[in-house]
Amino acid sequence: MKRAYCLVLGLLVTSTTWPAHAASTPLGRLFFTPEKRLTLERQRLSKIQETQTLEGATMSLDGIVQRSSGKSTVWINGRAQDEHDAARTGVSVRLTPKDPGQAQLSPGEESPTQLKVGEAINRATGERNDRLGGGTVKTPASRH
Repeated sequence: MKRAYCLVLGLLVTSTTWPAHAASTPLGRLFFTPEKRLTLERQRLSKIQETQTLEGATMSLDGIVQRSSGKSTVWINGRAQDEHDAARTGVSVRLTPKDPGQAQLSPGEESPTQLKVGEAINRATGERNDRLGGGTVKTPASRH
């Protein structure tokens, strides 16, 4: 019984001093600057979203996430948008389930462009760039 009492007392002392120690050690920046985190939190609380427009002569498809719920997120020029969020961003997106590594992007009144993830296009000239700089991506061969 005395041993259990000492154990409980030790856990109690440790648990009361741990938060003070943890609070004095900052985690540092995890993903965004403190200002950006504050802005994102304000947007989340007030349900306001920034209007994003496609800027610059280059349009890139940086990533696609397709969730099992059917909702998708697409990164265009480093900015995330929902698949059906063209009113806010000015770029409509069409995904094809048969080829999940590419999307058809239609910025504003421009003609649609089919891009693979990682590919960029100069909107003025139509020149494509895979952003590998002449290099290649190699993956290990399967062992089957």
